[in-house]
Amino acid sequence: MSLSAIFTEAYNFFRNHISQLAALTVPILFVQVGIQLWLGMEMANADLENPQFGALHMAAVMALLLVFSLLIASLTLFMEIRSQGHEVNTALVLKTSLSFVPPLLLAGVFSGLAILAPVMLFAAFGPLWLVGLVISIYIFARLAYVNFMVVVERLTPLEAIKGSFNFSGPIAFKTLLVLMLYIPLSLIGGVLSSAAQSVGFPLQLIVEVFIAFIGLFVNVALFRLYMVSRPKVEEQA
Repeated sequence: MSLSAIFTEAYNFFRNHISQLAALTVPILFVQVGIQLWLGMEMANADLENPQFGALHMAAVMALLLVFSLLIASLTLFMEIRSQGHEVNTALVLKTSLSFVPPLLLAGVFSGLAILAPVMLFAAFGPLWLVGLVISIYIFARLAYVNFMVVVERLTPLEAIKGSFNFSGPIAFKTLLVLMLYIPLSLIGGVLSSAAQSVGFPLQLIVEVFIAFIGLFVNVALFRLYMVSRPKVEEQA
C-alpha cells in the first residue's frame, strides 16, 4: 500500500473516531502535559550553578512515564479493537490498558537507551555526533513498532524490541516518512505554545493538550502501516 493511501486511511480513521479518541485520551493528556509543563517551569527556575533535583521531581518523572505508557496502551488497544470491527467501551479500554503499562514502560526505557546510545557515544568525538544522530534516527524508525508488539502481539519488552526491529526492516523508509510528521507538528506547536504562554498557564495547558492530541495522528498512521505490513495468520503458520 502506498504511503498516500496510509495517510488517507489514517486520516479517515482519526476523523471518524475523533470523539471517542478524545474521550479516551484527552483526560490522560491533561495529566501528562500538566506534569511536563510543571517540570519545564521547575527547570527554567532552577539555579544553573547549583541545580536541585529532588524526590518530588523524580516522582514527577516516574509519573510522567507511567501516564505516557497508559496513553499509548489505551490508544493502541482502541485501534486494535476498532480494526477488528468491534465497538469500544472507553472505561473497559482504560481498565484493560493498565495491564500493559509495566511492559510498555520497560520496553520504552530499553528502546530509549538503544536510540540515545549512538548519539551519546559519538558525541565524545566532536563533529561525529552527526553520525550518531543519523544512527539514532534510524534505530528510532526500526523500533517504532515496539508498542504494537507489546499490546497487539502480547510480547515481552525484549521480545517486542527484537520483533519491531525485524518487522520494520522492509518498511523502514516508509516508517521514517511517517515519523517525520512530528517535525511540522512540533514547529507549529512551538509557535502556538509560545503565544499561549504569554496569556497564561491555563491557555498554554489547553493549547498543548490540543497539539498533543493532534499529534496522535502519527500513531494512527503508524498503526495503519503496521496492520497492512503485518504477516497474515496463515503466513505466520
